[in-house]
Amino acid sequence: MIPAQRKPRNLAQGVVEHIGSSIRQGLLKPGEKLPTESSLMSHHGVSRTVVREAISHLQASGLVQTKHGIGTFVLEPPQAGLGFDAERILTLRDVLAILELRIAVESETAGLAAVRRSDEQVGELGAALAEMQDAMAVGRSAVEADKRFHLLIAQSTGNRYFVDILGQLGNTIIPRARLNTAELEQDKPADFLERVSREHDDIYRAIERRDPEAARAAMRTHLSNSRERLVQAQRRLESQIN
Repeated sequence: MIPAQRKPRNLAQGVVEHIGSSIRQGLLKPGEKLPTESSLMSHHGVSRTVVREAISHLQASGLVQTKHGIGTFVLEPPQAGLGFDAERILTLRDVLAILELRIAVESETAGLAAVRRSDEQVGELGAALAEMQDAMAVGRSAVEADKRFHLLIAQSTGNRYFVDILGQLGNTIIPRARLNTAELEQDKPADFLERVSREHDDIYRAIERRDPEAARAAMRTHLSNSRERLVQAQRRLESQIN
């Protein structure tokens, strides 16, 4: 294992960056098993909770896969891009187009996750949801937790290509990461966030109870609602210009 770096303010993110860097530099190769939780705790001087949060981030990013009772292993790097540059997805029209893609892909992703998810994965999904809701309750940004929630669902399918697609989209999978959607919708932020939280909770509950049809419907409803809200915002903006 390469030497641990100086502790950053966010301990979990520090572990993620260290392991991710080791993978990118080839110090940890595809198929190689990560050190045990105890070893990572000792090496980085962090708690078990921090290590588990870091592994959850790495799983959601498609860098590693945990096999229950065996360990966590480095995955093969993702294949070449799918023909779009996420960094060029900047406008409201761009985000609407991405939402159409997400409705098609993530509805099925949620259905498969409901069938294939492990108890550990549903626990991680619940933790991401709780983090998102806690952040919303105190007015902090919930974008990272929201992004991790969707990536964890992709991870739970056991199909890494779903993870690759969402990973390539980056922060564009969460419209408010680039657009002030509450303001665009002329809505009170608290009401907007309450609706978003409720929609995510519906997705989580369906996956938790292993109901694929309900999971597909909840994801489709969530993304379709997001798209419809932004369509209305786009129409208002265009009417103001004209």
